[in-house]
Amino acid sequence: MKKILEELNGTEKIAVSGHVRPDGDCVGSCMGLYLFLKKALPCAQIDLYLEKPSPIFDCIDRIKEIKSDCSADIAYDVCIVVDTSNDRMGEAEKYFHSAKKTINIDHHISNAAGCGTVNYVNPQASSASELVYELLEESLVDEAIAKAIYIGIIHDTGVFQYSNTTPHTLEVAAKLIGYGFDFPGLIDRTFYEKTYVQNQILGRALLESILFMDGRCIVSGIDKKTMEFYHAAPADLDGIVSQLRITTGVECAIFMYQTGPMEYKVSLRSNGKVNVAKIAAYFGGGGHVRAAGATMQGTYHDCINNMSLHIERQLEEGIIA
Repeated sequence: MKKILEELNGTEKIAVSGHVRPDGDCVGSCMGLYLFLKKALPCAQIDLYLEKPSPIFDCIDRIKEIKSDCSADIAYDVCIVVDTSNDRMGEAEKYFHSAKKTINIDHHISNAAGCGTVNYVNPQASSASELVYELLEESLVDEAIAKAIYIGIIHDTGVFQYSNTTPHTLEVAAKLIGYGFDFPGLIDRTFYEKTYVQNQILGRALLESILFMDGRCIVSGIDKKTMEFYHAAPADLDGIVSQLRITTGVECAIFMYQTGPMEYKVSLRSNGKVNVAKIAAYFGGGGHVRAAGATMQGTYHDCINNMSLHIERQLEEGIIA
């Protein structure tokens, strides 16, 4: 793919969007691209559509300009979909279908072919934010753009501790921190810092977790009643599955929270011997080899039993490809 400005040459109306329930990489990559385009194309109409991000990302410049209302009928010249395929855009998907040209920037193996008329998809990249940076003209990148992209990278690499971190990832990160923002403070505020409610519900999830499959798998879940008791939102559950994953002896961690009657949002994490992307894809979800998710139907125990069959098969076969 060419640099993003070459792909947008002559366009007047541009939409940028990511996936539903945007995480750090989705917010960082979309905002980094949005800020860049607003600077590089001051005469163009550029709109960013996302569900309202977590308040931890309020440190990103102009984040309040995100549009969460997709009721307006606008035919864009170009719709850029970042960190996902179009089927996970939620209400903003209508802008994808009505646009004259579509661009897909993604790093999920479940979307390896891409969904746009132009695609920049690399499953080997650490994050969509890393890919966005590669498409920008470096001469136009400033501190605000660099900060947004850096946030995306640290969230999808677990502050450079996950196996998706490559030498190139660290090279990009080094360039970004060269713009002078307070990167240690940014890591604390957006990645490690938790509210009191988040710590309470994390403790509840850990306390009620269950080891099974001879200690190779761990699961925990939160139902709607518990969410209501703590006045917790889905964003308050971020990081629980990663905490479960680092339990000694565990190869696969599962965290679930109830989204409706007989419906659960499931997050899966692997320590290397289980390809959780395959499992998530089987249930209509997607993600990476070591981090994936899906929405599943059934009771809490039905969901666990259905996933367990796939996890156990992989552990017995010893093949994750």
